[in-house]
Amino acid sequence: MTNNFQLMVGLILCFALSSLHAQKTEYVLEENLPYYEGIVSDSYQKERCKIDLYYPKEIKDFPTIVWFHGGGLKGGKKSIPEQLKEKGMAVVAVNYRLYPKVKTPVFIEDAAAAVAWTFKNIENFGGDPAKIVVSGSSAGGYLTMMVGLDKSYLATHQIDADNIFALLPLTGHAITHFTVRAEQGISNKQPIIDRYAPLYHVRGDAPPIVLYTGDPELEMLGRAEENAYMMRMLKVAGHPNVKHIILNGYGHGIGIPALPLVVKEINKMIKNL
Repeated sequence: MTNNFQLMVGLILCFALSSLHAQKTEYVLEENLPYYEGIVSDSYQKERCKIDLYYPKEIKDFPTIVWFHGGGLKGGKKSIPEQLKEKGMAVVAVNYRLYPKVKTPVFIEDAAAAVAWTFKNIENFGGDPAKIVVSGSSAGGYLTMMVGLDKSYLATHQIDADNIFALLPLTGHAITHFTVRAEQGISNKQPIIDRYAPLYHVRGDAPPIVLYTGDPELEMLGRAEENAYMMRMLKVAGHPNVKHIILNGYGHGIGIPALPLVVKEINKMIKNL
């Protein structure tokens, strides 16, 4: 009797585990989708201006993170961060053209084109265009802020930047990026705030913003302080929903500890809709 009971319990557990496994959401990866519309004659644009789209197959109206890689606007390539996989949301990993093959503001224009593609196409894959988050690390954080704060880049594609669900940049420049300054012969130790600085475009009606940086003593060249000032000036401009989160004990590479916080923030924002 005992053996039969144990066998029955074992079969029930196996069935339950099999059911859970069967119900696990399947994720699809579409690679190297071009994000510029129409005919592209520039060979470098054809090579670089592509995205990888990772999305849940059975979930509808999922949120989407447009993710820009780092690399100082001079290097790097698209990839889906492990910390963003299988979280019930899509990830659009973006390649953009790089300095010195292109000059400012081409990489910002590419970033805007990728965000615009997402607004115009994510619904075809089951996503909700009202839940598009823009994020990225380092240079990707800079591009996140430029595309979300300077409305002119997305306006070129008939997209209102205010329709972005949230801007969640990791350790991005708030002043003019050092590669943009180098292009003008300006030292990376000479801070500049011009039209290529996110700080130049602070406005109270921007999407919700959370700024993530590492420890001020471990970060690159005042990066944490730049973001602290960005938060302060956004508040001065009347922005109602901005935060600066400092990951103490971490330097510039904060992706592993910060991305779970990004996912948590998105889920909290969706819950509060």
